[in-house]
Amino acid sequence: MKAKHQRLILAVAALVALIGAGLLAASALKDEAAYFYAPGDVRAKGVEPGKAIRLGGMVVKGSLKRAADGVTLHFDVTDGKATVPAVFKGIAPDLFKEGSGVVAEGAFDTKGAFIATNLLAKHDERYMPRELDGMTYNETTREMKAER
Repeated sequence: MKAKHQRLILAVAALVALIGAGLLAASALKDEAAYFYAPGDVRAKGVEPGKAIRLGGMVVKGSLKRAADGVTLHFDVTDGKATVPAVFKGIAPDLFKEGSGVVAEGAFDTKGAFIATNLLAKHDERYMPRELDGMTYNETTREMKAER
C-alpha cells in the first residue's frame, strides 16, 4: 500500500474516532448540561430524591422564615410557573433576601422539599455595594466621589 493511502486511512480513522468521542460525551451529558433547574422544570420532569442539583429562581416575598436556632432558613423558590419549598442551614449571603434571585445547591428530600447546602445570591447589572452607594467614579481623576 502506498504512503498516500496510509495517510488517508489514518486521517479517516482519526476523524471517525473524534466524532465518536463527541457523540459519547454529548450522550453522557444529556440533561446535566443545564446550569440549574428551575422549579417549573422540577415539577414537570421530576428529580429523584438525593440527586445533587442546583435550583434557581426567585425567593418568594413573604416566604423567608428563620427557625428558632437562628441559622436555619425556610423559604420558597419560584420561576413564575411553579414554587418549591427550600431549607438552608448556615449563614446566608448578604444579597439573599425576599424577592431576589438565588441559585441553591443541594438535593430534594423524599417529601419534595429542597435541602440546600449552599446559597448563591444573584444580583442584576445595576448592583452597587452598600459602601459605594451614592458615589460616582470620575474617569479623569480615576477616583470615587460622593454625589451632591
